[in-house]
Amino acid sequence: MSRTIKVLLAEDQSMVREALAALLGLEADIEVVAQVSRGDEVVAAARAHDVDVALLDIEMPGCTGIEAAAVLHRELPALKVVVLTTFGRPGYLRSAMEAGADAFLVKDAPAAQLAEAVRKVLAGERVIDPTLAAAALAEGANPLTDREREVLRAAADGATNAELAAALHLSQGTVRNYLSTAIQKLAVRNRTEAVRTAREKGWL
Repeated sequence: MSRTIKVLLAEDQSMVREALAALLGLEADIEVVAQVSRGDEVVAAARAHDVDVALLDIEMPGCTGIEAAAVLHRELPALKVVVLTTFGRPGYLRSAMEAGADAFLVKDAPAAQLAEAVRKVLAGERVIDPTLAAAALAEGANPLTDREREVLRAAADGATNAELAAALHLSQGTVRNYLSTAIQKLAVRNRTEAVRTAREKGWL
């Protein structure tokens, strides 16, 4: 008899998390041994419960699932990571793979596909939504630098250049330069459009 696969489920929406746990619980060889609602709780929970596979949502408080995946990949390299998201954005797929994720699926995939992905990554395979994989190749790499992304994320709430400069410990001129470069790279007219475009592509 094969051993049970121990799974950590990280999802901030409790209804979605409980539904996923219930679906996976129907599988004879899979057990959800830990559930967390924040990205910054993932690593501690993975260590405490000695899990085999971590299922991570992208949008979570504390830190994103992609950031959590990177830490898991670095600190617990034997652990397999499946990124599960509502947002089927090519940029997210590329970022997740660069962070060390073993699988990337959208939440509207059939439950059987998720269970099969858990088994496959444990066997050393990679599982990627084929439609997203094709879109990611067509989209190309994220053109924004880490600093440009940081400034755009901070600008998303409508902060002024002075407020951004204070928050990021940069000069206003430097903030203006980062915003201007990001706007040019994204071929948009202003910072609002730059934030929207970068988010839609999964580049923030």
